[in-house]
Amino acid sequence: MNEKVREIELLSERTDAPEFAIGDTIRVDVRIREGGKERTQAFEGTVLARRGSGVNETFIMRRVSQGIGVERIFPLRSPNVQKIRVTRRGKARRAKLFYLRKRTGKSAKTKARGIS
Repeated sequence: MNEKVREIELLSERTDAPEFAIGDTIRVDVRIREGGKERTQAFEGTVLARRGSGVNETFIMRRVSQGIGVERIFPLRSPNVQKIRVTRRGKARRAKLFYLRKRTGKSAKTKARGIS
């Protein structure tokens, strides 16, 4: 990779992002601009997938809001993503959890990851 591109990527490196994996339930604080105003909105859900690396890394989150499944894709190193907090560790046996889209209720949850 070009050295100048690598230097620019290092400038946007996020150091405050916690380690999280597929199946974890996380809470993301997102900066939203509406007109001339700016506010922070929290989005809490299960991580379905992660893709990319470096500056281009993104993750897909899903939650059920009022009976409707809502998915959002967040760039990990975006300045609009203010804070990421892990609320629950989940156990996943595959890299992408897209099968959760078809499930509802208890079967749409992931098992808690053990400490061992």
